[in-house]
Amino acid sequence: MKAIRSSEIGSYLFCKRAWWYARNGEKSDNQTRMSAGTEMHEKHGRQVMAAGLTRTLAIIIMLIALVMLVSYCTVQIL
Repeated sequence: MKAIRSSEIGSYLFCKRAWWYARNGEKSDNQTRMSAGTEMHEKHGRQVMAAGLTRTLAIIIMLIALVMLVSYCTVQIL
């Protein structure tokens, strides 16, 4: 008996018939749409990664600005 992977469970819950076809080696007629969907998901993944990096960079810049402000205020007080 063939083992079921966790990704197959999600596929089964989404569409039992599609899961059964894939499990039995049937090819989808929607190959162009499926590849377009794969490309869209890859693009989205890159955008999410870029957003995370941008957020990290913004936090670093804000911390640097805060340190500079505290340094400036300290020099003015002394």
